[in-house]
Amino acid sequence: MSVGTAGQEAMRGQLLDAAEQVFYARGIQATNMSELRTAAELPLRRIYQLFPSKDDLVVAFLRRRHDRMMDAIEDYLADIRPSQARVLAIFDYLDEWFREPDFRGCPWMNVYGELGPTNPAVAAEVHHHQRAFRALVTGIVTEAGYAPEVANAIYLLVEGSVATAQVQHTAAPAGEARRGAEMLLAGDRSPARPAATR
Repeated sequence: MSVGTAGQEAMRGQLLDAAEQVFYARGIQATNMSELRTAAELPLRRIYQLFPSKDDLVVAFLRRRHDRMMDAIEDYLADIRPSQARVLAIFDYLDEWFREPDFRGCPWMNVYGELGPTNPAVAAEVHHHQRAFRALVTGIVTEAGYAPEVANAIYLLVEGSVATAQVQHTAAPAGEARRGAEMLLAGDRSPARPAATR
């Protein structure tokens, strides 16, 4: 029996929901297609119709997770003023993420560690995420009137806090990185600095 476009999209979403949960919790290589079938409650034949290979499913999982994360951060920061507070609120967002019971670190770095060096499609998706996320952080910092060098340092504080929180199983790195960011912002004397009062 054929499935309409709406049905296909619903099953695709159902499968991606299951893949995100299982891949993030257990890893890619530790998860076989039978486990995905059980988690998604879809027959293997349908899964392979939606995604011809496991690699295709991994790329789609990363792409959707990227879109959702970028939207979530922008929504979180949308009503925060002044712009300096928006910079620091990035770390408040991270603190909430680190406190989630299923937090397992950065999905993109986790997948890259498993597959990236030998999988060009996965590596490309991870690189795309890093470029886009770095651009988002840089935009938030520079729009607040701080120098690009400060934006680079803030970005590295963000990435470092994610990795540290994963290894140490604590949300503390978010607050520690936030305090480091406060010191960076207080020490910046770039000509554009007055914009931070907006």
